[in-house]
Amino acid sequence: MSESKLAEQFLDAAIGLLQRVRDEDAEPIAAAGTLIADTVAEGGRLFAFGAGHSSLAAQDLVYRAGGLALMNLLAVPGVVGVDVMPATLGSALERVDGLASAVLDSSPVRSGDVLVIISLSGRNALPVEMAMNARALGVKVIGVTSVAYASETRSRHVSGTYLKDHCDIVLDSRIAVGDAELTLDTIEAPFAPASTVVTTALLQAVMATAAGTLADRGIEPPLLRSGNVDGGHDWNDRVMREYGDRIFYRH
Repeated sequence: MSESKLAEQFLDAAIGLLQRVRDEDAEPIAAAGTLIADTVAEGGRLFAFGAGHSSLAAQDLVYRAGGLALMNLLAVPGVVGVDVMPATLGSALERVDGLASAVLDSSPVRSGDVLVIISLSGRNALPVEMAMNARALGVKVIGVTSVAYASETRSRHVSGTYLKDHCDIVLDSRIAVGDAELTLDTIEAPFAPASTVVTTALLQAVMATAAGTLADRGIEPPLLRSGNVDGGHDWNDRVMREYGDRIFYRH
């Protein structure tokens, strides 16, 4: 099979997943966007968390041209991407009981805020406890996960539950267990993951909904502009001054 054919197959698979999300997740996307708009309007703060490659989708929401200035990264040292050495340490930390509690206790997250938690499998201790503990603090939780993992894998949390079981709103990425869209007779392992493409698109759809909802209420959404566009820095400085008490990536 030609390489170009494999590229087409992957892109078709990604497009198919995006179409499923568009058609099947419309209601939770709208609900999540409304919740974020409500939180912004009521003076709450916004946070996003993801471990490993799930952190890519969380980072995509923070300090982003065209995104809400109020979205902050809830970072857990050692699990944000693959910058930790060895990279396998990040996977190990996701299974450590009690880590989520320690992170939340030392974070600015408080009752009335929203926390977006991204975990493809939703089975590890860190995202499960993060959701459980956040809700106990009075924080609304939006979970982004593949619900299929709950029926095809075993939870690694002592409760036997998954991220989806501890969320106010669940966004299902529809990613198949294993996160690989392609197979080939001449390659032993499945390959070509699409979770990052789908998860980031899902969350940007939520952010777009939130911005539109705020505008419908007569509230200017606190959006950032590109710093590479004339006037962008001045615009961003104004937004950050106005909402400085809810932006934590500048401190």
